[in-house]
Amino acid sequence: MPPPVATASFMKDLEILEALAARPTTNAADLERTLSDIYTRAAKAQFANYDISGIRDSALELIYRLFDLRVGLRARIAEFELKGLMGPGVVQGLRNVFRILRYVSDMVGEVGLGNARVPEGEKPLHGFRGRSHNTLVNHAFYNGRDLPFQSGDVILVRGKAHNSAAIARIGDVDSQFSHIGVVYIDDSGRHWMVESLIEDGAIINTLDDALGHGIVRAVLYRHKDAGLAALSAKAIHDHIAASRSGSGRHILYDFTMRLDDRRRLFCSKLVRLAFQKGSEDRVQLPSYPTRIVMKNRDFLDRIGVAAAETFAPADIDLELQFDLVAEWQDYRETSNVRLQDFTMDKLFEWMEAHNMRFQETWLVRLVSWLGRFSAHFSDAAKQMLSSLFPRVPINMPRKTVAAVAMLHKTAEPIYHALQERERACVAATGRPMHGDEIFSELERMRGESAGTIGYLVRRG
Repeated sequence: MPPPVATASFMKDLEILEALAARPTTNAADLERTLSDIYTRAAKAQFANYDISGIRDSALELIYRLFDLRVGLRARIAEFELKGLMGPGVVQGLRNVFRILRYVSDMVGEVGLGNARVPEGEKPLHGFRGRSHNTLVNHAFYNGRDLPFQSGDVILVRGKAHNSAAIARIGDVDSQFSHIGVVYIDDSGRHWMVESLIEDGAIINTLDDALGHGIVRAVLYRHKDAGLAALSAKAIHDHIAASRSGSGRHILYDFTMRLDDRRRLFCSKLVRLAFQKGSEDRVQLPSYPTRIVMKNRDFLDRIGVAAAETFAPADIDLELQFDLVAEWQDYRETSNVRLQDFTMDKLFEWMEAHNMRFQETWLVRLVSWLGRFSAHFSDAAKQMLSSLFPRVPINMPRKTVAAVAMLHKTAEPIYHALQERERACVAATGRPMHGDEIFSELERMRGESAGTIGYLVRRG
């Protein structure tokens, strides 16, 4: 008999994951072990052991099976809640599994696309548009036609900036998302995104602009009560519209990440407020908040985070009041945000494990003071100066401007070095780098750094 082809091994491994995700469970300890097994098997899966051409030919089927696996496991949260199993270990295990399966799916999509990259000068794809396997639709909602948005839909997204990776990683469990907003459809049928942005605070943008603004992945969630969702969308739209009117008081971005003050809003707190208003406070998000537990508080203090727990964008992944309707990603960009994610993983790990801190230089102080001062300029002046100074809101402290600048300047060269290694790996093997390879390369960089990596400096 001829030896089994590597693609069969991938299918077999996927079948094992599917069986684990469907396995009956009666206690939290058993469920935690199952989730840990799924995570470990997926994390250790080496594309080097599989037939890349076979994966490429079967990419769409594999992507959908991985998507269906996540949708099915997420649907079981109702069962886990009923059995009283949703303790901290299970919640963390679910988050870990959702994250790693997205990474595996991304890598399959990249191979299926021949590891293509965005051509120079070409605009990025628009969210929920593109080739058929860019958008994955929950079978419960698929009808063979384009899926229309509904007022009150919640959209979870990830952008391409390093600070997006940082925002996704300040909690106790890493995520792949940095922003969330609420869809509002007005009486004329126009589609809007109500959201809170660092640069602008609470704002209303066209949905088309929000989904066409350099995002890499987006997930559409829909509350099971369409009427409540529509009320919530209108309530938050009217609230933010009033704040943007001539007589209103503009709602600034909330850097503290606290949930107990409505005067300022970060993105997911705006979503929380929408459903509080629409439900007359019956709906309180999140059910499973993100804890902020970094021992090294230096970076968090610099950016103004004051909360011990918060509503992080990806917490919506565990909200069973909402259905996961569809998920979109641009496979030409997913490897880049994966490299950003892993870079940020290591930067935060080095802060914790090696007592590293950001150290300002005179140039950083100058740029942060000028950037802080530019917050008072007119919008036109800010746009003119955007290539020189950070575009910052009026309430962003100088030390936060400095922290964001140092984070970017530290991560950027590391990220570009990893991109070079990724391109070399793809050219030689036809596959993207495995996470272990990326982390190994990052540790090599740290080992050669003599205690200083960009603006991160080891103390003691």
